[in-house]
Amino acid sequence: MAAGLLVCGTSSDAGKSLVVTGLSRAWARQGLHVAPFKAQNMSNNSMVCRDGAEIGRAQYLQAQAARVEPSALHNPVLVKPGTDRQAFLVVDGRPAGALLAGEYTSGRAHLRAAAFAAFDRLRTDPGVDIVVAEGAGSPAEVNLRDGDFVNLGLAREFALPVVVVGDIDRGGLLAALYGTWALLDPPDRALLRAFVVNKFRGDHAVLQPGLDRVSELTGVPFVGTLPWLPGVWLDSEDAISTGRWQARADAAAGRLSVAVVRFPRTSNATDVDPLAVEPGVDVRVTADPDTCRSAHLLVLPGSRATVADLAWLRERGLDRVVAERVAAGQPVLGICGGYQMLCAEIDDEVESGAGVVAGLAALPLRVVFGAEKVLGCPSAVWRGQAVSGYEIHHGVVAADGAFPGGTCRGTVWGTMWHGILESDGFRRTFLSGVAAAAGSRWVPDQSVTGFADRREAMVELLADAVEEHLDLPALLDLARTAGQRPA
Repeated sequence: MAAGLLVCGTSSDAGKSLVVTGLSRAWARQGLHVAPFKAQNMSNNSMVCRDGAEIGRAQYLQAQAARVEPSALHNPVLVKPGTDRQAFLVVDGRPAGALLAGEYTSGRAHLRAAAFAAFDRLRTDPGVDIVVAEGAGSPAEVNLRDGDFVNLGLAREFALPVVVVGDIDRGGLLAALYGTWALLDPPDRALLRAFVVNKFRGDHAVLQPGLDRVSELTGVPFVGTLPWLPGVWLDSEDAISTGRWQARADAAAGRLSVAVVRFPRTSNATDVDPLAVEPGVDVRVTADPDTCRSAHLLVLPGSRATVADLAWLRERGLDRVVAERVAAGQPVLGICGGYQMLCAEIDDEVESGAGVVAGLAALPLRVVFGAEKVLGCPSAVWRGQAVSGYEIHHGVVAADGAFPGGTCRGTVWGTMWHGILESDGFRRTFLSGVAAAAGSRWVPDQSVTGFADRREAMVELLADAVEEHLDLPALLDLARTAGQRPA
């Protein structure tokens, strides 16, 4: 039976994904066969595995960090928010209907069963030494405890020791850690075995008395303090995060400015990350019409609710900005849902049930939503450059090969493929064309590290920090107590 550990957090974005990623690589370096796991991920940032299964993007990266093939076992339940009252389900990597808000605590028995079955397969796999599980939100959300199978519900089922991570950068760390412990019922509290501090900057001697007091009150030790890692930003679970980029406010000579529309239900936000790491390219995520109007390139990213986000776009006058740019020959790129919005007509009886809706008519194409979700990992060659991506969509648009996964009309490009900008040669060739069309003197620096290599370097840097600042032997000893019920 494999060892096991559950990494929870005092809140969303406290550092659970980061710690699981770092532990996965650090232990893989030591020769352990690691299986990352998240019972349920609520995110519109997803990825397609080689076998066609759809899982959360963060778990895909964690599998890569562990140096194992990503699969649905690593994220058996994926909940993709579509509206404030409804979410779309992916179970064992495949579409599985919808979940209404009122069903969140009462209609998930089959999801619990799928999650536990996947975890059991990993822990009983003779090729797995340790399963590093990630929780969701906070384990102290006692209003959701009865139906929980991601946090302490998972830990109780499999007797997993729990590590709680807190983000000191947002403030209130000590209270958040103590409050998490205090809110738990005794059987849950007995599984809470260690604390980790994340994003620390400053003199640790000043912090130590506070940590000592929390341990004195709770009986829970600290197993390390991770420093602030400004050079590490990993694939997130949520909407586009602008905190990791420092974009310039002006379109300076020799630079290329990109405006990415911030849809309410943006999906696969990581599509634009490769633009932000390209030297001389400034990316701003925005809903401001003037910023979208003045940028060299306007990007309409993916959306989990194409028709609803198109209506939102129109409410803010951004449809007029798109029309102005198209008329003036200013570059526009649409990705998946954004591409669908650029078309003349959308026929959607599946995702929104809205029927036929007028698109932005920047491209003379028609979108038809089908009941079957298209999942795949296609590749192509464009202008001599290899490009690959992944598809996750119900809306189907005819592709003519003028652009990978889609089409091009003048300076309007559209693709159904996510991830294409991660292909270095393709990205730089495409951006060179954008710069020429927009009148920018920007040129790519071919000597800089490619995107995949840069992401790998970030995982390695994170693992270095985990090895230096966390007590890995103590954590491994904890993990080896999995299956032992507290007295």
